[in-house]
Amino acid sequence: ATVRSGEAAVLADEQGRVLLPSVVRYREDGQTEVGDEARAHAVSDAGNTISSVKRLMGRGADEIGTAGESYELVAAPGMVRINTVQGEKSPVEVSAVLLRALRERAEQTLGDELSGVVITVPAYFDEAQRQATKDAAALAGLKVFRLLNEPTAAAVAYGLDNAAEGVYAVYDLGGGTFDISVLRLSKGVFEVIATGGDSALGGDDFDAAVMRWAVPEGVADSRADWRTLMIEARRAKEALTSAESVQFEATLADGRKISRTLDRATFEELSAPLLERTLEACRRTVADAGFETDAIKGVVLVGGATRMPQVVRATADFFGTEPLVDIDPDEVVAIGAALQANQLAGNKSSEDEWLLLDVIPLSLGLEMMGGLVEKVIHRNETIPVARAQQFTTFKDGQTALAIHVVQGERELVDDCRSLARFELRGIPPMAAGAARIEVTFQVDADGLLAVSARELDTNASVSVKPSYGLSDDEITTMLQSAFDAAGDDKDLRALREQQVEADRLIEAIESALALDADLLSAAERAQLDALVSALRDARAGSDTDTIRAAVAALSSGSDLFAARRMDRSVARALAGRSIDEL
Repeated sequence: ATVRSGEAAVLADEQGRVLLPSVVRYREDGQTEVGDEARAHAVSDAGNTISSVKRLMGRGADEIGTAGESYELVAAPGMVRINTVQGEKSPVEVSAVLLRALRERAEQTLGDELSGVVITVPAYFDEAQRQATKDAAALAGLKVFRLLNEPTAAAVAYGLDNAAEGVYAVYDLGGGTFDISVLRLSKGVFEVIATGGDSALGGDDFDAAVMRWAVPEGVADSRADWRTLMIEARRAKEALTSAESVQFEATLADGRKISRTLDRATFEELSAPLLERTLEACRRTVADAGFETDAIKGVVLVGGATRMPQVVRATADFFGTEPLVDIDPDEVVAIGAALQANQLAGNKSSEDEWLLLDVIPLSLGLEMMGGLVEKVIHRNETIPVARAQQFTTFKDGQTALAIHVVQGERELVDDCRSLARFELRGIPPMAAGAARIEVTFQVDADGLLAVSARELDTNASVSVKPSYGLSDDEITTMLQSAFDAAGDDKDLRALREQQVEADRLIEAIESALALDADLLSAAERAQLDALVSALRDARAGSDTDTIRAAVAALSSGSDLFAARRMDRSVARALAGRSIDEL
């Protein structure tokens, strides 16, 4: 889409079609086909016809699941690759073919080269997926002004078109992903308050539910059969939008024919669990935003899958208001992206001033002693954002600090996703806790993270850009597990904090004894050793209160020793010096 004469409009191809199916076919003669032309060969050349490549972007082979059942996936370092008659292709390359086709359509329509574009992505796309999208744009010859979350783009399109104000929800059910965002629209400011979703859920899953109903398990034993049945399931699903019943008919590669009648009531029963998953995500996101559903002024439907009658009814019942469908659900995201691109290109008047405030979907933090997570940037914080936090060393004389960047909502590192590991070296050797190390997290407007660390006294520094991020499924799973385990996490964190404090105190006492044990009598030394031993025993257990009490006892029991060490230090500092010198 683009803005012409102040109006945003979608661009059609030479046949008048505004939608480009996300399908690419690689032919033996070295040519490629895109869109409807490629989709026509989805059955006859299933192994070379790639669809829904968005599900593969930025993902490794162990993260794909069933995303690529109709073609051969090849495990490779980093991102998975797809085996075709033209050799192995990465999802970035396939995506670039689609973006290039859209670029050519735009340039033919507008009669000139594009100066820049805004590309939309699911709100739950992680850093690797966002970076892969930018790489695909570069391959397609596009300069990216901004990566924009799809629900946010829809809100921009609706809000500017209707001069809407208040709190709105955007329910985005696409082919492969589901996003829900809650935004506040006020005087030209679009503020995303919370975002959520179920990234393993989309229109494709509704198709699969129909296919499983129509065909016994194991019948679709070839890629061509799988494609044939999924195409027919999609056709049946779409027909039920207006019809009360439809005939499911398919012919398999071996000549077997399948024919069953599917009515709307049966389809709604089949898809009810999928629909409930979207509503559960809505409940969590509305709660994250700090609202009740009755505070939502309107809900905008995005994505072709929202045309299903049961989706319209369910969202109306859940939010207590009829969904807003003034703009075509297939076009609303592109229209919002065009409006943002127009603004970023500087084509705006004083009346067109508006501000877009988006958020990150998951918290970012660092691993602390004891395997704890210290969150630096919390989920649903507005981007771009930068946060700096000071940390220190754990041991005397420590000259390097290992930094582990993680993402997730849980309290322990083991329950979060690792993003990057790096080391800050060149820290001056000094007592534990004396060094001052500042770690800065920066998330840009595209949702991409950069981390830097520096020692404040010497300015020793290091920077890192994480090379991979979270998969969609992991984000959803992390959030759900965080909700389920919040109570246990709190107890575990308290235990780990006391264990770390116990380790710190024991190490400090032993270090002091190695230097100044002569300040204690035999009885005093025995008493201090007993307190250290008691703390070690408590530390080995899992009773937080017992460890806390043992820490307090050792801290109190070592006060006299600490005072004598201080006296000795002062005496040494003053020895042989006159008052005038001091």
